[in-house]
Amino acid sequence: MVRQSLDILFAWEYSPKHMSEKIQQALSLAALSILRPLVRILLRNGVAYGSFAELAKKVYVDVAFEEFTPDGKKQSISRVSALTGLTRKEAKRLHELEHTDSHRSEQRYNRAVRVISGWVNDKEFHDALGQTESLPIEGAKASFSALVKKYSGDVPTQSMLSVLISTSAIEKTGDRVHLIQRAYVPGKDPADKLSILGTDTAELISTIDHNLVREEKDLRFQRKVSNHHVRADVIPEFQALSAQKAQQFLEQFDAWLSEHEVDSGEQDSDQGHYVSLGIYYYESSTHGGTPS
Repeated sequence: MVRQSLDILFAWEYSPKHMSEKIQQALSLAALSILRPLVRILLRNGVAYGSFAELAKKVYVDVAFEEFTPDGKKQSISRVSALTGLTRKEAKRLHELEHTDSHRSEQRYNRAVRVISGWVNDKEFHDALGQTESLPIEGAKASFSALVKKYSGDVPTQSMLSVLISTSAIEKTGDRVHLIQRAYVPGKDPADKLSILGTDTAELISTIDHNLVREEKDLRFQRKVSNHHVRADVIPEFQALSAQKAQQFLEQFDAWLSEHEVDSGEQDSDQGHYVSLGIYYYESSTHGGTPS
């Protein structure tokens, strides 16, 4: 009798229906955890629920059209409507809704990152000891303008100079510039900072999604270290230590990636692939570890 009861319990625990319910519950909890800090940012910047709901519906429709097309068939409004739970009229309206220009800040960020990375890793812009030297603003070779042209395409020298000075990444003295920070961190422009919110969070969630559906041999690296019982008095020390070590770690990989880039003439072709590796720091006074 006991054995039969255990068998029934086991069968229920691992039945498709129960597993589906557990997955739905886990997804709901995960969505709440993701949305809480996001909604805080949205409310702080005056984005009301209606605007967010419209964005969410638009993404549902776009993903359904682009990534859930049946094999060998063309995606249809009716199928997207059934998949998303939206009416056919709403699905059609959202599908035809043009995307806003959301790439301007992202492009500015990426180009600034490439300029700093080039300055740090390209020997053409180093001194005789292999260190990042100060550069003349103008000049055919080993100048800031040459650096910008090589790593930022058609962005004007003065525009990039202004961007990097505003974030305290570089310092201008007379007709020369000096590298102050070996990484580009957006400064006063809120749009640049919010662009990172979109790209970096999306990359982490996409990596988690990849690992949920792929076989073990195809998994991507996804780890973190945490501890719920760290003494408050040592946290500043860990903040400084982690920032120092993480910066060194990322610079090593940045140098490796720079050495393995495709030739400049192939950068707009299919030969180049985008890869990234991110590190973040988080702390909370709560014991649950839920982002607050």
